[in-house]
Amino acid sequence: MNKKGKASIKERSGRAIPLANLSHNRKKRYILPEDEPVPFLVELGVQSQSGKVLDKKQKKFRQINRFLEFIRDVLPKLPRDERLTILDFGCGKSYLTFAVYYYLKIQMGYAVRMIGLDLKKDVIRHCNELAKKLGYEDLAFYEGDISSFEGVDRVDMVMTLHACDTATDYALYKAVRWGARVILSVPCCQHEMNQKIQSNLLQPVLKYGIVKERIASLLTDGLRASLLEQEGYDVQILEFIDMEHTPKNLLIRAVRTEGRRPAENVRESYERLCDEMCLHGTLEYLLRENKGE
Repeated sequence: MNKKGKASIKERSGRAIPLANLSHNRKKRYILPEDEPVPFLVELGVQSQSGKVLDKKQKKFRQINRFLEFIRDVLPKLPRDERLTILDFGCGKSYLTFAVYYYLKIQMGYAVRMIGLDLKKDVIRHCNELAKKLGYEDLAFYEGDISSFEGVDRVDMVMTLHACDTATDYALYKAVRWGARVILSVPCCQHEMNQKIQSNLLQPVLKYGIVKERIASLLTDGLRASLLEQEGYDVQILEFIDMEHTPKNLLIRAVRTEGRRPAENVRESYERLCDEMCLHGTLEYLLRENKGE
């Protein structure tokens, strides 16, 4: 280190060797490129015509690519030689619906039938018009409610992004009933358990509204994961996007494993927790009713 603070490495001969550049400012490689136009991203206002990601859509662009990373991880669990049926419940403006279709069908060459479902008639009309404009023949959008949708007999993947409160439970229930191979769910607004939760042990902290809300939210998603595990799924709860963007950033990823049986004490410990804290909820009731329990 010289007097000016500049570092170098010297051989015994005294010849200086420049230090390697150890900076980590390498450009991140996304599944969807940010330097060339992707048709649906341009149409949805995420990219300019030249492919530049608009400043106000940077977070959305990263969110889309993050979701596709979750799908890339489970591709080995999806059949390559069959047509995949994929449902997006509560698709909204359908950024992710278009993204998943584009990634699987256009980029990866899978045979795909993609369905988006939402309650907003104008949104559904716009999405169908855009799908037609882009030539996405196997992508369709329907107006309807998650709990009553019966448009398919078999589904390979079910997606839900921010389906509010028990709408997530109905989507997970449908996915289990259809035997979906993969479930990707980002829950939202877990009001049901916030209204039910009771615990003498935790009462000193549950009296604080924001603490109660967050505990109830985490317990809701943990219990959902446990129920999916009881149904034969390998389940993970993962961070979807950085906490700085939104507190609703957990994703439940469940992959059905043939012949998999949950540990014997899973249901017992689940029941004990729910009884202790009054947390029996919609997904549990739907699954038990379907089994005639």
